[in-house]
This record gives sequence, structure tokens and C-alpha cells, in this order.
Amino acid sequence: MGIVLSETDYTDRVYACWLGKNIGGTLGAPHECKKEVLNLTYFDPVPTEAAANDDLDLQLVWLKLLEDKGPDPALQDFAEYWSRYAASYPWNEYGFAHRNLARGLLPPVSGLFENYYIDEMGSPIRSEIWACVAPGDPQLAAALAWKDSQVDHAGGEGTYGEMFWAALESAAFVISDPMTLIQIGLGMIPHGCQISRAVREAVWCWENSVPWAEARERVVRNFGHFQPCHAPQNHAFTVIGWLYGSDFGDKLCKAVNCGYDTDCTGATLGALLGILGGTAGIPAEWRAPVGEAIVLHPYTRGLDAPKTVAELTERTVAVAKRVIAERSDVVKIGRKRRVPRDVAALLSRNERALGALARDVQAATVRADGLDITLHYNGEPVLRPGIPKVLGVSVERREKPVRAKIGLKVPDNWCVKRLRPALGQTRFLIQAADVLDRNQVEVSVTTNREHRTVSFVILGPEEAKGYPAGVNVPTCAKCHARVEACICPQE
Repeated sequence: MGIVLSETDYTDRVYACWLGKNIGGTLGAPHECKKEVLNLTYFDPVPTEAAANDDLDLQLVWLKLLEDKGPDPALQDFAEYWSRYAASYPWNEYGFAHRNLARGLLPPVSGLFENYYIDEMGSPIRSEIWACVAPGDPQLAAALAWKDSQVDHAGGEGTYGEMFWAALESAAFVISDPMTLIQIGLGMIPHGCQISRAVREAVWCWENSVPWAEARERVVRNFGHFQPCHAPQNHAFTVIGWLYGSDFGDKLCKAVNCGYDTDCTGATLGALLGILGGTAGIPAEWRAPVGEAIVLHPYTRGLDAPKTVAELTERTVAVAKRVIAERSDVVKIGRKRRVPRDVAALLSRNERALGALARDVQAATVRADGLDITLHYNGEPVLRPGIPKVLGVSVERREKPVRAKIGLKVPDNWCVKRLRPALGQTRFLIQAADVLDRNQVEVSVTTNREHRTVSFVILGPEEAKGYPAGVNVPTCAKCHARVEACICPQE
């Protein structure tokens, strides 16, 4: 027997999730990147509306993606919508994802190559949309979060963080015990990753009655990073606020008072508390200052975004019904809630999440007529003159391998030789004496008398000279957006 969620209760929790996201993000926004211990007990300053926050805005982009493309968007769909609606965002991993996409690289490698910031918070803060459209199906939520994170965090802690929170928040629609929820989230990510270890440290401190201030100090000492948006420390701070706080407001303040990426820790915890307690669990004094309106960041451009939390909830629920109907085998939405006795075992299933984690991130994937065609770079997406390189190609339909006749067409001055298949890939050896900055290779795929041809980019050495660590992409001196997507009024 599967899980049945009451539509009324589910909708209320979705509303509270988005409301809590706005509350927590607004609480933390004025204090972002402060590394000292804070002493908040309420909003400071007290707002008159919700703070504009990429934590929410980028999820509105994915909502639009799901509405337009359906419950199983392709990796290049994420890249397309990212470029269409969020092109002005310059910060850290966002800027480098745009840089790679502009060079023709596609996910997952777009989120990995020359990207110093893959271990940061840009994708963990986007977890709620996946939890809300896959409520009660944590591994589906985690698998969707994996796909999202490949745009800008492939191969990094950011991917693990988004999968962790998406699974945990999805399960929170069904059960409420923090320890069980944390274990479900941790079950979706590698045991030895930094986020897993930092979260376990926070739990250990709480279970062993370590005071809040000392728990925070232990996290900073053992998992701290000078970059305030580094994901492991901030995940532990969110968990510390959740476990150590006495009520809704105190939990949020304890998370934000840990400092560092305060808008993100507050927003994530606010969303989780909303899912757990519904609207009844959010006190009026915390709701009133932020109101109902959604305030977009100026860098979110051209998006038909919801104007209110109520509209966002309505659109989220509509998408969720499609996702559940087409992609979940464990949960339904009905009139009356029903939870099986073995629900913890059901929620702990992780084969979809592990399957996502096993995928090659040194690769690019294009969907053509229902087939996912992947070019495996087997390292960096670069060909260097005189140095041979092995490329691989694999073909899937709905994550299942497809047998196909595969060919590779390269520029005229390159040499190409077919190799024996390996690692589930048709493999080729390529080499060239001269390599342009940006090069196109064509992959041809023939199955059941159907023929498809797709193109991928391989960079030359002049386009792949690296980038200094800790430095951002160039920005406009006036609006501070990416230079290539400046939002200054055109004269």
C-alpha cells in the first residue's frame, strides 16, 4: 500500500513552505556573509515586505520549466530556462555556469568545468520545488534535484546539499520526526561527503547535549570555510537551528545567529518548518511583516512569475499532480490521508537517487526525440593539439540504455578512430595538430530505422586557460549584473 496525501492538508503545507521560505530568507538577508555569532530574536530591521531573494526566484524559473516541459525535463531544458530568465546573475557558481553555457557547454559539464564554486549554496537553496512536486517520494525529489544542480554544481557538495534537503523536505509531508527525516536525507547522498559529515556532527552535538554555541563552534572549527556560502558549514547551521530551537521563531533565529550564509539557512529552515507544521505552525507575528506578495530580484528577468504565495501554491500543486501521476509509484493525492505502517522503509528507498549520483558529470547530454544522447568527455571538455583524447557516447530512453548505431563526425583537420566499447559507451579516439577555440562534433544515432544527429562543443586550449580561484565573472560597474546580461536601461 502506498502513501495517500490529503489534498487539503498537502496544499496547506505547500503554502506554508513558500511562506516560511520568504520569512526565513527575509530574516537572514540583512546579515548575509557575517561570520560572527549574531544575537537576533526577531527581524532586524523589521521589514514591510518580503526580501527579494534568489533562493525563491530561481525556483520560480523551475516552476515555469515544469509547466512548459512537463514532469521529466531534459538537462538542456534546465540550461535553456537558466539562460532565458536568470542570465543576469553574476555570483559565484551562477556566473560560471552562464560562462560555460555561453561557450556551448551543456549540463552536467557546464556546472563543473572551471567552476571553483561547486561546493556552495546556490543549488541547495533550490530544493523546495522538488520536495513540493514530489511530496512523499523523497528519492524522486532527490533525483530531480540532482538534475537541477547539474547546471551549476555538477560534481560538488552543492549537488549533495540539494538532494539532501529535497529528500528530507519531501518526507516531511508524511512524517515529522527530525532524526528519521535527517537519516532519509543522508541516505540519498554519499556517506563520506562533507555535507553528510557536517550534518552528522550537528546531530551528534544535539544528541550529546552540547550547548548551541559550542555546537556552532565545532562546526566552524571542523567544517568551516572562509567562503561564507560554502555549503557544508551552512547545512550544519540549518540543522542546529532546527534541533536546538524551541519554537518557529527561535529555530529560525538560532540558525541565522550562526552567521555565514544567513539568508539561505533561514530560508531553508523556514520552508522546512512550514512543511512540517503547515500554516497553523507559523505565528502571525512572523507572517505579518513579509505579507503575501512575492518580490522578485532585479536579475530575474522576463519571467511570468506568481505574484503572491497563494498563486505560487496553486501553480505548484497543479504541477505536482502531473509529476505524481507520471513519475511516482509510491504516493497519490486524494481526499483522505493514508500512511502505511512501513512508511519509514518506503521513504528510505534511494535507488533513484543513487542512480543519479552514478551518472557521469564529465559529460554533456542532449535529448532528441525522446532519446538522451550523452557525449562523455572522459575528463575536461578540451582537446589539446597533438594529444589524443578518448570520447564516449551513450544513449538512453527514460534512464534505460538503448542499443544504437553511433557515429562521430569531427572537423576536417582532425583524426578519428573507433575503439572497442567500454563503460557502456561507444568510444572514439580523436586527435588534431591544430584546434580552434570552440569546435563542434556531431554524434549520429540510428535506432529502429530512425536517425538523429546532435552537436556538442569541444574547446581548444585558448578557450580553456583556467580561472583564478575565488574570483567572480566580470560585472557591470553600475547594475552589478553579468557584463553580458547587464540590466541598465538602454540609452
